Amino acid sequence: MKLDFKNKRIVVIGAGRSGQALVRFLVERGATVALSDLRQREQIEGLAALQGLPIRFDLGGHSLELFEQADLIAVSPGVPLDCEPLRLAASCGIPLLGEIEIAAQEITAPIIGVTGTNGKSTTTSLIGKIMQAWGKNVFVGGNLGTPLVDGCSTEIDGAVVELSSFQLESIDKFHPAIGLLLNLSSDHLDRYPDLQSYYQAKLRLFRNMSAADFAVLNADDVEVCRLTADLKATKVWFSRSGRQVEGMVRFGDRLVWNWHGADIQLPLTELQLSGEHNVENAMAAMIPPLLQGCPADLAWQAVCSFAGLEHRMQLVRQLHGVNWYNDSKGTNVGSVMKSLAGLPGDVTLIAGGRDKGSDYTLLRPLLEKKVKHLLLLGEAAEKMAAELSGSCEIRIAAGMESAVQQAYEMTSPSGTVLLSPACSSFDMFRNYQVRGDEFERLVRELPAEEVAS
Repeated sequence: MKLDFKNKRIVVIGAGRSGQALVRFLVERGATVALSDLRQREQIEGLAALQGLPIRFDLGGHSLELFEQADLIAVSPGVPLDCEPLRLAASCGIPLLGEIEIAAQEITAPIIGVTGTNGKSTTTSLIGKIMQAWGKNVFVGGNLGTPLVDGCSTEIDGAVVELSSFQLESIDKFHPAIGLLLNLSSDHLDRYPDLQSYYQAKLRLFRNMSAADFAVLNADDVEVCRLTADLKATKVWFSRSGRQVEGMVRFGDRLVWNWHGADIQLPLTELQLSGEHNVENAMAAMIPPLLQGCPADLAWQAVCSFAGLEHRMQLVRQLHGVNWYNDSKGTNVGSVMKSLAGLPGDVTLIAGGRDKGSDYTLLRPLLEKKVKHLLLLGEAAEKMAAELSGSCEIRIAAGMESAVQQAYEMTSPSGTVLLSPACSSFDMFRNYQVRGDEFERLVRELPAEEVAS
């Protein structure tokens, strides 16, 4: 059921991309809107596009009277629900709804929701590619980039939505037809008091689902299996390790879809995406379209035509026998582990940034096995160096330019340079895309001529 926003006093808190999309959405529906953010106007990208709209800007801090007098608070995903203005609004009985919740109540088409610690963007994009190849007009976005409210203005056959734990915190009636939980590992412990709180935020994806809906789950992930034991949704599994489950299973160089008597086999040799983690992503992505009736051959062709996302294990350059990879989207320890696992040895790893409360010691076995040099930068550099001391040669770089130059000088031919930070970018860069773009620029500027020794 659609919400009625006409003449309602609504405060949008958080002026990032989702917040700005919420402002446009709510103004179009007749609401009286205020946009509130702790940052000053000049620190917020994209605000110029809102000029001329009948809204109040509350920037450089939060005016608490706005929150006390509102009919509704629309919460952007980056805003902690325990911040002072939201605690005040809640104490006044004012409802708080996130962008995903607001948008989902406008969308009547089936929604496929994708969450997990790693692989969300690639899996979401793959599902979108399959559905589009099948001739469906689908919205693809969410945490991936395009806010879900932007999908409310056109007729669609469905929506494929990447969902972060932050977005799932503020849902109420959100009800996907198919929900995917790809994996669970440590992340965002700068926001959550402990790991279980983070996991529980992820599990909110399934809170309104019934046996008529499908939960697509990783049979190889111990935490996923443990925490989804009591789900009401019908479970469909995927297993890269060959577990005998109903769903999508890998056996050697092929995938087998064995749902309800089907026996469809798909050759992995046709997959463009590299790395074992991408085998999992491809398996998970195939399942929702197959459940909805998409022909398997068509779906597999769409998956195999996909070469990957920017900033995710993206080969930037081959120089003097060294492969340079941009994995700037690797913002947590689990993601870096997956990326390293798919590489041969003799890796120079560039990591660091803003710490998210991670346990970097989990990287130690892979560093000892695969990494020759570790170059650290940003706020987390000292902590990472202390936790990983002795695992390989470790140096602290002054910044990205220094790290790239040192990697260029120290990596031997046939080696690999990998930017995979295990941290957020916000200490040095606006986002992971800007960080990755800067890395790529510096790598492309490296001289093609051999440096005389």
